[in-house]
Amino acid sequence: MAVRQTTAGRIKRMLQAMAGQEDSQGIDVQNDISRYNSMHDDKKMDSDGRKSNYAEVVNTYYNLATDFYEWGWGQSFHFANKLAGESFASSIFRHEYYLALRLGIEPSHKVLDCGCGIGGPLRNIGRFTDAYVTGVTLNQYQVNRGNALCAEAGLAAKCKLVKADFHHLPFPDGHFDACYSIEACCHSPDKRDVYREIYRCLKPGGKFISYEWCLTDKYDANNPAHVKAKKQIEEGDGLPDMTDCLECDKALVEVGFNMVESRDTALDPNPHGEEWWVILAPSYFNFFRLQFTPLGTYLMNKVLNFMELIRLAPKGSGEVREMLRQAQLGLVAGGRDGYFTPMYMVLAQKPL
Repeated sequence: MAVRQTTAGRIKRMLQAMAGQEDSQGIDVQNDISRYNSMHDDKKMDSDGRKSNYAEVVNTYYNLATDFYEWGWGQSFHFANKLAGESFASSIFRHEYYLALRLGIEPSHKVLDCGCGIGGPLRNIGRFTDAYVTGVTLNQYQVNRGNALCAEAGLAAKCKLVKADFHHLPFPDGHFDACYSIEACCHSPDKRDVYREIYRCLKPGGKFISYEWCLTDKYDANNPAHVKAKKQIEEGDGLPDMTDCLECDKALVEVGFNMVESRDTALDPNPHGEEWWVILAPSYFNFFRLQFTPLGTYLMNKVLNFMELIRLAPKGSGEVREMLRQAQLGLVAGGRDGYFTPMYMVLAQKPL
């Protein structure tokens, strides 16, 4: 169950977090954003370098971005198509509950959330199914924040976050009845390594379902606009490199899974609905989307610069927002033109 999702609650949380971000996380925002930007400067580190240093890339990214995500988006760090008449929050919940439905989760089940962020989906699915849900994230700050939110929601007895690298899961063989992942495996330099660990930790017959960030068959590596958007997404979202959809299917089969289904759920019929990327598109007629317009960007930058000046926000916060803005530009371009999807759904089962 998500908690404190109101606009006032988010603003309060953001101000609290920014004021104490460096002390609570033991980081230096200015130095970390500079180091992160250097890792995504192809003149200093190529994609192979980012793959070999993926843990540092991902951990640094989420040290910087987690509070911005929670403030601006909510506790579930993912996208969803909106059905006609559906609110943003409802679309997020439905997107998560669909995974629980396809996995057939029961109250007695032990479930793994592989790459859980601060645990928004973990709490929503835990409340929905009454199952035991354990989430793993590489980032200690997310573990601390997520477990505090589990306690606040009254779910600590059944829902918890653990610090772990999903390439080396700290669980015995056959421990979980089911596993899901939402827009997380894209952070891995090789999905096979993640899928192999998930396979090991599942009981025979256990199912794994995931929404994956992928390039579609519309992506053209010779199109400068496509290449630019891909780079913006990778840099703005802490990714070492992106692959195409079919690589997910191949990787799951290679590690031993039986494929049940795969499809780009962004293409599911949605009459009179709203595609996932629209919420990031600039608009002067939508309060949330106003921030993505030239005027909104200018005002947000001024506000953050002032907050840095009076030390309400750590130095470098404006650069973090610019990093996230570049991701927004790439995501809108890729989503609008159909060569990127954040919701390629794969469902696979470990043989009995």
